[in-house]
This record gives sequence, C-alpha cells and structure tokens, in this order.
Amino acid sequence: MKVFRLACSHGHGFEGWFASSEAFDRQQGDGELRCPVCDDAAVARLPSAPYVNTGARQPEAIPVASPGPRAPAPLEAALAALRTFVTANTEDVGRRFPEVARRMHYGEEDPRGIRGRVSAEEATELREEGIDALALPPGLGLDESVH
Repeated sequence: MKVFRLACSHGHGFEGWFASSEAFDRQQGDGELRCPVCDDAAVARLPSAPYVNTGARQPEAIPVASPGPRAPAPLEAALAALRTFVTANTEDVGRRFPEVARRMHYGEEDPRGIRGRVSAEEATELREEGIDALALPPGLGLDESVH
C-alpha cells in the first residue's frame, strides 16, 4: 500500500492510499482523483519522504481540510430536490458522456437527458463545438455533467 501526499489546484492538501504507484498514475490519468474539499479534479502528488517507524517517537499528525459548515436546511432541501430530478430525468452514460452528447448534437441519436463524467479538456471541447452541458455542483451526490 502506498500513501501519497496530494493537493488540488486550490491548495487543499490531503493524502491518498493506492495499491501501487501505477494505480495512482492510472487514476490520475483517468481523472478519477478528486479533492475531498472542493471536488477539483486537478490533483497532484506532493514530494514526500518515506516513513520508517523506529518506535522512537509518535507519528506526526497530518492536518486535513474540513469540508466546512453544513449548508442551511433550505439549500440542502433544494440540492436533494435537484438530485432527485436529475436522477429521474436523465440516463447515466458514465464516461461515454462526450461521445453520446456529440451523437445527439449531430442528429445521430435521439435527444434525451443524459448525465456522465467528462474531463476538463473534454468539457472545453464540447463547449467549443457548441454542445451545451451543465456541470453539477459538488456534493450533489452525482458528481457528473448533464446535457
């Protein structure tokens, strides 16, 4: 098991546990790593020294970022209603989102509500092609885009 120090582009630091360095590289390359505080996908590995337990001292506590205060009740209710609506009215196409959105946009497939995952680069390409997609807010429980 490998434990890496990680940080998002907003400076939130956290640690990630991976089966191997290759597992980290694969997850980072596939856009699967996300900041637990702000849901940023731009996660980088920070330099760190290996830890060797000699028993001489207690391990140092690693600070972690707090997710912050809970949203007010009306906001939580609105987010729950949005989550219910999106789930009931869209089809989850997962990582195929860019492909399916393009086929619908170019008339190769019947239009319908879809949701799925896209990288920042894919989102930019879709926007440049004139394909409307909406990024859902973090914490909604879907962590996806909607077309």
